[in-house]
Amino acid sequence: AALAAAREDEEEKELRQRFMAPPVSGLRELRRRRRELRSRMELLIMETQAEVCRALAALDPGASFAVDSWERKEGGGGISCVLQDGEVFEKAGVNVSVVSGLLSEEAARQMRSRGKSLKAKDGKLPFCAMGVSSVIHPKNPHVPTMHFNYRYFEIEEADGTKQWWFGGGTDLTPTYLNEEDAIHFHKTLKEACDKHDLKLYPKYKKWCDDYFYIKHRGECRGIGGIFFDDMDSPSKEEVFQFVKSCAKAVVPCYIPIVKKHCHDSFTPEEKLWQQLRRGRYVEFNLVYDRGTKFGLLTPGSRIESILMSLPLTARWEYMHNPPESSKEAEILEVLRNPKDWVY
Repeated sequence: AALAAAREDEEEKELRQRFMAPPVSGLRELRRRRRELRSRMELLIMETQAEVCRALAALDPGASFAVDSWERKEGGGGISCVLQDGEVFEKAGVNVSVVSGLLSEEAARQMRSRGKSLKAKDGKLPFCAMGVSSVIHPKNPHVPTMHFNYRYFEIEEADGTKQWWFGGGTDLTPTYLNEEDAIHFHKTLKEACDKHDLKLYPKYKKWCDDYFYIKHRGECRGIGGIFFDDMDSPSKEEVFQFVKSCAKAVVPCYIPIVKKHCHDSFTPEEKLWQQLRRGRYVEFNLVYDRGTKFGLLTPGSRIESILMSLPLTARWEYMHNPPESSKEAEILEVLRNPKDWVY
């Protein structure tokens, strides 16, 4: 018994060192339920958060992440890790949230509009949602912005049955087009998908291009990546393993691009173009993004964490049009007509 207790303490210490902060559900509770998928998903998002934060911090040694644990009175909480005003990153946030409670009517309506048949009991739908979400805005206009999000959702219906699904994706938003970087990024994500099913990458690449589309501008937010939602087959275990492969691909698909360009020289005009593209990023996130909408519709949600995706600085100029055949026009062409990068 003493040996088992000592082993447990050692395991707990090791887990604590691996994460940025103690998990929302508590280490003991996670260990007690470690075979349950909810616990394994929480461990995965905690590990992903720590892995990404450490990789970013290694590239920007003068800056450090503010680690902010928060609680939600309706149930659950989260850990926000945000780096601001570094040498390399203007703003980099990696958030984890594990929340539970009753789904708001607006959030339920949003889900039903996607074809979910949710049978409430006395108008109530208990839910549990968890995920890791990150947006990274670098200072240098030759380093692209990157976003990723991986999440799990569970809803208990009136008869006690549980609906569950996973969602997520990783996508890249460059200010200037670098084809070599675009190919590296897409190829790394394709390799993660191909381990599970060769049909997944083309399907989720197209979904990403369609989802991150700014309708009122007639252009995509960036050069895509992968995106999926409501994924509930072939089985819970298989989908979890797929999500795990995608989460593990985040550092290798992005960090080499940052390393390659973070010391590139740039002009004031290139910085201005970055600010204008950031404006488009803000427009998409506030007008169309499903995660932002869900967060804002969930009672007791933490607004600071939801709006962490917004850049520190952005710009909107009246009637700005780049000259034809310029580097700025080149990226616009790809945003208006998405390309296949790995075929």
